[in-house]
Amino acid sequence: MTASHSDSLVVLFGATAGAYGAKLGSDERELILLVWQVVDLQNKKVGTLHKSLVKADNLDLSDQCREVSGLTPEGLGKAEPLDRVLQQFSQLVSSDLKVLGRSSYTLCSDGQLLIRQVLHPETSKKNFVLSDCFYSFYDLRKEFHTCYPSSAAVKDQTIKTMAEYLGLGTDEAEEDFGVWQVKTMVAIIFSMLSEGCNHVFTEPETVKHKYETGPCSKSETVDSETVIRARGLPWQSSDQDIARFFKGLNIAKGGVALCLNSQGRRNGEALVRFVNSEQRDLALERHKHHMGSRYIEVYKATGEEFLKIAGGTSNEVAQFLSKENQVIIRMRGLPFTATQEDVLGFLGPECPVTGGKEGLLFVKYPDGRPTGDAFVLFSCEEYAQNALKKHKEILGKRYIELFRSTAAEVQQVLNRYMSTPLIPTLPTPIIPVIPPPYTIATGSVRDCVRLRGLPYTAGIDDILEFMGDATGDIKPHGVHMVLNQQGRPSGDAFIQMKSADKAFMVAQKCHKKMMKDRYVEVFQCSGEEMNFVLMGGTLNRSGLSPPPCKLPCLSPPAYAAFQTAAVIPAEAAALYQPQALLPSTRTPQASAAAPPTVTYYPAQAAQLYMNYTAYYPSPPVSPTTVGYIAAPPGAVAAAATATHTPILPQPGALVRMQGLPYNTGMKEILSFFQGYQYAPDDYNGLIQLSDQARSVLQAPKEWVCL
Repeated sequence: MTASHSDSLVVLFGATAGAYGAKLGSDERELILLVWQVVDLQNKKVGTLHKSLVKADNLDLSDQCREVSGLTPEGLGKAEPLDRVLQQFSQLVSSDLKVLGRSSYTLCSDGQLLIRQVLHPETSKKNFVLSDCFYSFYDLRKEFHTCYPSSAAVKDQTIKTMAEYLGLGTDEAEEDFGVWQVKTMVAIIFSMLSEGCNHVFTEPETVKHKYETGPCSKSETVDSETVIRARGLPWQSSDQDIARFFKGLNIAKGGVALCLNSQGRRNGEALVRFVNSEQRDLALERHKHHMGSRYIEVYKATGEEFLKIAGGTSNEVAQFLSKENQVIIRMRGLPFTATQEDVLGFLGPECPVTGGKEGLLFVKYPDGRPTGDAFVLFSCEEYAQNALKKHKEILGKRYIELFRSTAAEVQQVLNRYMSTPLIPTLPTPIIPVIPPPYTIATGSVRDCVRLRGLPYTAGIDDILEFMGDATGDIKPHGVHMVLNQQGRPSGDAFIQMKSADKAFMVAQKCHKKMMKDRYVEVFQCSGEEMNFVLMGGTLNRSGLSPPPCKLPCLSPPAYAAFQTAAVIPAEAAALYQPQALLPSTRTPQASAAAPPTVTYYPAQAAQLYMNYTAYYPSPPVSPTTVGYIAAPPGAVAAAATATHTPILPQPGALVRMQGLPYNTGMKEILSFFQGYQYAPDDYNGLIQLSDQARSVLQAPKEWVCL
């Protein structure tokens, strides 16, 4: 037997109604052509060559498809659908094997795309099952490179280049589309089997039948070249739904991590880890493919991001997740007094829990108090479905929510609750790296430029490279990224130049210049026009439209990471008023003895052009997505020593109130503290926090009392 588990190859070639070659399958177009032929590896014989057209649901062919294949919608309209064609394929292959006296076979295709990016995704969407033969195949390009190491790299190989390397004199124009490709592939295989090479087909490519769940430890090493971020997922999607979206690609065990927001709910994103970088690169080609009616964005991610979401350190969680191939259900809203017996009784005998009480994991705070969440293991899909039918049924006096969950979600929820402090305290003096909104210049002088059509992945380095020599004419903190309502880049940016002439020159030089794979429009504008857009308004041909919400919101600072730090005097940096967060102790000479403001920035921040403030209409992004860097104790001590005035009030003088009704006024606050002594000077000790301060303290509405 020449191959490890077969004595014949079925050489397979296919085409879709869209892209061809290296982009096959990247546009989600359906299969329209299959051509195949059986090859007897031992006797070097071939069976009958078969060509079958496939009737697609959408017969609108791309221009490239029409030109390369010569097929027409009229001809395809008379063909059989894919499920019938695959049945005929199995029957004809079996018949040819009998004629050749062979019993087993393995597919052989030109590269990975036909099997992984076309057949598996399409059959998954159309809800019919591929036969086992499509889960194992030989990649002719890899086999050729193994046989002929001096040939071109695998990614650069094509049927034509392999034939030319061997000096095969086949003429593509003499044969029908698909027929030439299969005949040439067969000739290449026979050359590899010749006495000079004696190539042996032993290690086929495999496609996983099913996604395997499992735990992930923070101590693991995850290669960043194997991780992607999927965005735009339906909130109810599970790890199995995501695995189905990437059907045909091999996801690592436990490699799907659904991301949660600050409230512990899914935010429509997931990190997916593949078995190698080749699979990851194929996954990136599914950018904007559809899951139901939604298109899913696919981007590169890092191993650190994956471990942050999916990694865990708890032995209890590791033991809970050690049972493989279990379906995980999350229960939310449990009474705080609920016991394991209560949960098992709620689920009932129709959905038995794996291991009984061992299949339950209650989520608790560090001090042991229950959170109302629990995770349950079921041994099969049927039991899990029975459990999901109890969604919003009553346990005690509360209705219980049940959702599908994943091992990564278990880790996230446990990590989140276990890291919650027992006694919430005010943070140490912190000043945002983000300069304030009022540092943006206004006026009618047209000394600004607007960049429109930026790639969504563009960052500060890309913009500076795009500006070229004009980078030196940008004002400090003069680059403003515009975000949408979800806090994501909108494709627009504004840049403040040192003069109107410089802005004019940049607009003339850079207009419609390429950035990555997109051209960017550059327009000259004024500071007033820039402010309208940054505050949520619109700028179009008809003029300015005012913003729907005047409240500024800080953008997620996902553009840079800082390592070292420095303290910069307020006179030399964009000021941020820390008094709104940390009011100093009042004395009769407060106005005279007030310490100079100290603004804390990382060292590189003072040298950046980027102003990390961006604005977009309400509703704003969650405050928990805003990052801050705490001033080191040495910096705070130095500022206090220089002025001999304490930065914080005396211990016990500062009170933080959370959970107040939104209509609460000063009168209600004073009434609440009746009998306690508070600062009497015009109630200045009672401070309603601003929106920016509220973002730092991460509360919907708060007051600080002195």
